[in-house]
Amino acid sequence: MASTTTPLSISSSSTLIDGKAPRQSAAASSQCVTLPTLPPPPVPSQNRPGKGTTYCRKIARNVIAMATGEAPAEVGTTEVPEIIKTVQEAWDKVEDKYAVSSLAAAGFVGLWVSSGMVSAIDRLPLVPGVLEIVGIGYSGWFAYKNLIFKPDRDALIQKIKDTYKEIIGSS
Repeated sequence: MASTTTPLSISSSSTLIDGKAPRQSAAASSQCVTLPTLPPPPVPSQNRPGKGTTYCRKIARNVIAMATGEAPAEVGTTEVPEIIKTVQEAWDKVEDKYAVSSLAAAGFVGLWVSSGMVSAIDRLPLVPGVLEIVGIGYSGWFAYKNLIFKPDRDALIQKIKDTYKEIIGSS
């Protein structure tokens, strides 16, 4: 079983630049490979005219820096706010991330359900007015009992601090 290979010829004709393949005989056409034409370049978006250009400049700067062996210069590095750093540190300390994520999801679902219940109760006749009167009455009673006199205020503040220490820990 003998196999013969024929060399592949590539023509460097100016007609390939125009996207037209040169005419060849039937025997030679089975050996030639034509490449498809490239699509036209994308039109820049009218919504954000400078975004693509900025991105290309950043890529080009990084390529040049890597070619010369320099470290790419970071332009416009923003510091992360302190609260995000604190949250990241607290998340890293958590051992059971699955349970915390599940509790957060359950809390979100519970909040959504309770919001639906409150809106359903709010649509009932007379109930919103009664609940508003009850809320105003309870707020007045709480202010009278805990906020008017100094010893009562101090006791309330101490109770809040003790509860905070129980929940968060000593601080």
